[in-house]
Amino acid sequence: MISKKSLIFATGLTLSAIGLTACGNNEQAQNSHASSLEQIKQNDVIRVAVFADNPPFGYIDSEGKNQGFDIAVAKHVAKDLLGDENKIEYVVTEAANRVEFLKSNKVDVVFASFSVTPERIEVVDFAEPYLKASLGIASPKKSPINSVKDLENKTLIVNKDSSSDSYFSKNYPKIKLLKFEQNTDAFNALKDGRGDAISQDSTYALAWAAQNPDYVVGIPQIGNEDFIAPAVKKGNVELLNWLNTEIKHLRETGEIQKIYDETLKPLYGEKVDSQIFLDVDGK
Repeated sequence: MISKKSLIFATGLTLSAIGLTACGNNEQAQNSHASSLEQIKQNDVIRVAVFADNPPFGYIDSEGKNQGFDIAVAKHVAKDLLGDENKIEYVVTEAANRVEFLKSNKVDVVFASFSVTPERIEVVDFAEPYLKASLGIASPKKSPINSVKDLENKTLIVNKDSSSDSYFSKNYPKIKLLKFEQNTDAFNALKDGRGDAISQDSTYALAWAAQNPDYVVGIPQIGNEDFIAPAVKKGNVELLNWLNTEIKHLRETGEIQKIYDETLKPLYGEKVDSQIFLDVDGK
């Protein structure tokens, strides 16, 4: 006859075993979506975090297709890795979600105007860069912001957890920041007069002002130059090494320059030297 104590003990062991099995299954399920190079090849698709409202770098066109500079680079990656540029699962992200999407294995790689910063290097691994940019500030042409001093007692619009957010929070804490998750909301706030200026990567600020003639980039460069690169989950060495080789190849063969000419040059025109953004070899 089994005592009550023995029954409790046996039940406890059974529940523990069930718990371990469940944990094991969860771990296996998570690992089945891990972002290793071999897993991507087995799945025959690469999951890429991209912006949907950040033209000309990542956006959805009128036909519902992903377009932009970052998208074009990602397509080259898919073609060279899987043999087909269409073997991409686009996962729309906001600036604040990019790190978390990698940590949770929701995506394999981020191609979303991701600037390399000391803080981000601590939590994700960046591959070779394909662009460089500083921060720029756009404002209405009728009341331009031409210096940081002009921002005193003014409201500056930024994207939450962006390079602009970090830079101004750290270096100019007295400047009032109005933060948004999405680029569309941020620029609508500027147009509606809820802020006096907006800070974005200079590449994007210049492109946006070119399409919105009532606005000007009064400060085309502020802060340190940042490199923009793909990012993978921390410790995903195999995929990181492959991406390093791939991005170097795309730079050296002139493919990055071609992508610039197709996606960015029509906006920047001849007045902007492409090497301002593409000269990343001396990083």
